[in-house]
Amino acid sequence: MRVQLSRQSVQGEFLRQVEEASGQNLYACYQCGKCSAGCPSAFAMDLLPNQVIRLVQLGQREEALSSTTIWLCAACLACLARCPKGVDLARIMEALRELAMEERGEDYLDIGRLTPAELVEFPQQGSMGGLRKYTR
Repeated sequence: MRVQLSRQSVQGEFLRQVEEASGQNLYACYQCGKCSAGCPSAFAMDLLPNQVIRLVQLGQREEALSSTTIWLCAACLACLARCPKGVDLARIMEALRELAMEERGEDYLDIGRLTPAELVEFPQQGSMGGLRKYTR
């Protein structure tokens, strides 16, 4: 993957959207990798959690939102416990899931429309993310 950096991509709308939706400062992440080292779901992810953060920092919207990592995050908060800067990666992953759904023209997931086979595959973090968001 080739990345072209510019002021517009690095300080662009995508980063602002993720920071606004998550309430997190993504530039606080200096890529130490502790979040990825402690992630219990990392073995199944296409990108490590810190790599997703770097994509957002670089303004790589399509790559970040198409990653399966954002859907595999278990929101277990192991990353937050390990992060020396206190970056809540679970909130960032939830924000990325929301943006990905928006991009598809969906603003919520209608559980009633899912088939039994889809429900078996439904990621638990889909409901956990909502629970965390609406109960704080």
